[in-house]
Order: sequence, then C-alpha cells, then structure tokens
Amino acid sequence: MIINQKSSKNITIPRKNSRKQRIGVVISTKMNKTIIVSENKKVKHKYYGKSILKKKKYMVHDEENISKNGDKVKIMETKPISKNKCWRLISVLDKIG
Repeated sequence: MIINQKSSKNITIPRKNSRKQRIGVVISTKMNKTIIVSENKKVKHKYYGKSILKKKKYMVHDEENISKNGDKVKIMETKPISKNKCWRLISVLDKIG
C-alpha cells in the first residue's frame, strides 16, 4: 500500500503472479502427467554455523510429459490439482540426454 503525500488517498497496487517459484531436478517420471522434483538448498545451522543440505520433494503437474529424469526445471505454485499436487511445470531449463 502506498500513501500519496500530496493527497490523503490510499492507493493500492495489485500484485500479479505473486506465486512461489522453485528450481529443481526431476527425480521421477513414472506417473502419467506427474513428475517429482527435488529442490536442494544449503542453509547454515543456527548454532554451529555448518552448512547443511536440505532437500524437499514436490509433486508437479506436467501436462505434456515433456520432462525426463535429471532435467533441471522451473515450477510454480498453483491451485490444488489433486491431494498432493499443487505445483505445475513452467519450463525445462536444462535437458539431460
């Protein structure tokens, strides 16, 4: 929300496409129109300061079955498609093979 200094009107700017986006690697393509993407990120331990590798898996909707195992992909959050699937494939960044 932005407040204009010259007038007392409040102006709101709508946020378009404020959905979460992630980059990860495809680890499974066994299901039809669904892939499993693994996101790896390094975080520091709060107390010891050592770098720790955190992994998170996402079930992603791949409408055209274009991605293969090992591909680097970009995914976006969307409305729930099934019980566990609320992400969709945006693009394939790096093809393997």
